[in-house]
Amino acid sequence: MVTKDNPIKVFAIEIEGEAAGSIGIFPQTDIHEKSAEIGYWLSEKYWRNGIMSSAVRDIVKYGFDTFDIVRIYAKPFSSNERSQRVLEKAGFALEARLKKALYKNGEFMDELIYVRFKE
Repeated sequence: MVTKDNPIKVFAIEIEGEAAGSIGIFPQTDIHEKSAEIGYWLSEKYWRNGIMSSAVRDIVKYGFDTFDIVRIYAKPFSSNERSQRVLEKAGFALEARLKKALYKNGEFMDELIYVRFKE
């Protein structure tokens, strides 16, 4: 839910005037108020150029500078190794593996939780 006290921020990733993806940060509420989740996507056309690694580093800096948080996390699918590498390059560490937490296209998948703490 977006409220005055919970401002979600989503940014477009534009390359040469074309929408190439987006990245957002979602501050949490209640007992999770010192954490924020990030989510992102990038058009396959732009993969392997370091674009998302840079965007994740930027959103982490923005999040820690803007919000009163100490923890930023992301939850990639266990099958998404590229997303895991993006997070690791941005200083995130694997915190947890939720076994069979996701069900997509008739198959169970693990959900991973990657985290980075404010320095």
